[in-house]
Amino acid sequence: MIRPPARPAPAGAVYFSLLGPLTAVRDGRPLPLGPRKQRLVLATLLSRPNTPVPVDVLTDAVWPDDPPRTARKNLQVYVSAARALLGSTEGDNRDRVVHGCGGYRLRIDEGELDTLRFRSLARAGRDAGERGDLRTAARLLREALDLWEGPPLNDLRDSTGVAEEAERLEARCLTVYEDWAETEIELGRAAVAVDGLRDLVERHPLRERLRAAWMNSLHQSGRQAEALAVYDDYRLLLARELGLEPSPAMAALYRAMLGRGRAPRPPAGGRDTVRGAALPAAPRDFTGRREELRDVLALLGSPDERVVVVSGPAGSGKSALALRAAHLLGDGFPDGRFHVQVRREDGTARTPADVLAELGRLCGVRVPVVPAGPAGAEGGPDAAVSQDAEDAWQEWLSLHRALIVLDDVPDEASVRGLLPRSGPSSVVLTARGQLAGLAPVHRVALGALADGEALELLGKLIGPGRLRTDPAAALRIVRACGALPLAVGVGGMRLAVLRHLPLAEYADRLGDPSAALDELVAGDVSVRLRMASGWQDLAADDRRALGLLAGPAQEGGFTLDGAMEALGCGERAAIRTVESLIDAGAVTSPTGEVTAHAALYEVPRLLCLYARERKGS
Repeated sequence: MIRPPARPAPAGAVYFSLLGPLTAVRDGRPLPLGPRKQRLVLATLLSRPNTPVPVDVLTDAVWPDDPPRTARKNLQVYVSAARALLGSTEGDNRDRVVHGCGGYRLRIDEGELDTLRFRSLARAGRDAGERGDLRTAARLLREALDLWEGPPLNDLRDSTGVAEEAERLEARCLTVYEDWAETEIELGRAAVAVDGLRDLVERHPLRERLRAAWMNSLHQSGRQAEALAVYDDYRLLLARELGLEPSPAMAALYRAMLGRGRAPRPPAGGRDTVRGAALPAAPRDFTGRREELRDVLALLGSPDERVVVVSGPAGSGKSALALRAAHLLGDGFPDGRFHVQVRREDGTARTPADVLAELGRLCGVRVPVVPAGPAGAEGGPDAAVSQDAEDAWQEWLSLHRALIVLDDVPDEASVRGLLPRSGPSSVVLTARGQLAGLAPVHRVALGALADGEALELLGKLIGPGRLRTDPAAALRIVRACGALPLAVGVGGMRLAVLRHLPLAEYADRLGDPSAALDELVAGDVSVRLRMASGWQDLAADDRRALGLLAGPAQEGGFTLDGAMEALGCGERAAIRTVESLIDAGAVTSPTGEVTAHAALYEVPRLLCLYARERKGS
């Protein structure tokens, strides 16, 4: 379903624009945004709408080198000015800039900020394109692009922090432009895109998808010689600047044009790729995670980011998020998207050599095979990747733009030699632990769903009508599931079969700590089994500690003092134990900076219940 246009901002509301210079208007009149440092703070808050922005991020944006001793007090002044600028509109008396442990959060609606409106239109356009409604897709994507007035935040880019956000915004705009141009080409209206593509290619000469769209638009417009010249220029540029050849996708496009047939449309939208996609189907009930998905897409859309780690406790939806992103990013990885499990079906870790052998088969890489031997011997199940095999894999990564999803990674050693050292390929790792020994990587941590997202997921499984019969009981159900996607999904599947079961009765069952895990079983899908797998990943000392901490954690979290009491140890030992559990993904900590004594640590409810079971067994 196409998302309808946002309602215009109410009278008196401020409308902000980041897709160009930072501007604000109220009732059609431009507003003064104050001195430069105040504008930097406002731009940083607006670039992360409805998301806590840590104080240190704001400080780095305003004073990247040497912040004054009064930096925090000055930030408070700038934030107060932002509050005054936003003001309140008729019927809306909420505080628009709130401060919490995670930092400052600016609350703003889609109709008040061009980047939110841009994202909404782009998503609706892509959805229409995936359904085959290309005319609607082209119209919505064009509406999104009409909001793009030039390099985002071009008046504030000498601030490193703002420049990074601006580059992410520009990358999103370029991707939407590519989506729109390819859609117009497929509709047979290539001429409308030619000039804009030429201008963008001049500004981004190494962006292959832009260049492919320009070639296609010229070819479809009857300008074959110019289209072929675009490819020749690109091939020479790559050789001179990077020592690379164009990707197989570009080479195939060039060969098609030489044959004087109609050039194929570049692969887009996950519909197909030149090499293809060895991906499981995208999860149909994927819900929420909008900010996390946005972050993953932005990171993988950047030419400088190669490795993203998606971490979180068992059942938090890490694989679903990674696969959703991989399906959406098909057009950005013309050499294919590939998914490999890093564990066997029984939950034990596969060897790096075994994983690399599968990657080689999927990607067509000739990986040298080491003769098999006994466990622990050369070539045996526990053998490391041979240097020749690793070199062959790294060479392939350096010459191709592919996306690799390595799912359910048990530890750093399982994947360290498989990560790209150079070249345009990217890797997404999913793991329960933080994989702290890997660098440089970007990390996206998943926790519980928000109540609204968890209810939306439950409604998809049992039907919105049934959800509305007892919304209070539905909320109790998702909270008893710890708002973890796996548990909410299993509960929803169970309720979908047990149509006679009142929601309130099922909520009562889940609320009983001794029965909750027994209730979260649907066919061969068991939440207890998933908790058991995560439990086995923990070191013996961590399992013991988690069993001791499960009691206080079940009561709403625990502090460092509570951990010291439960573990019967001193402060330093308690800190090391809690941080070890955080690294393993069994304990979550605040997202903002707080002292160890002030922090409130949490354990997912269902993991608490499982830990208490194991402690009592």
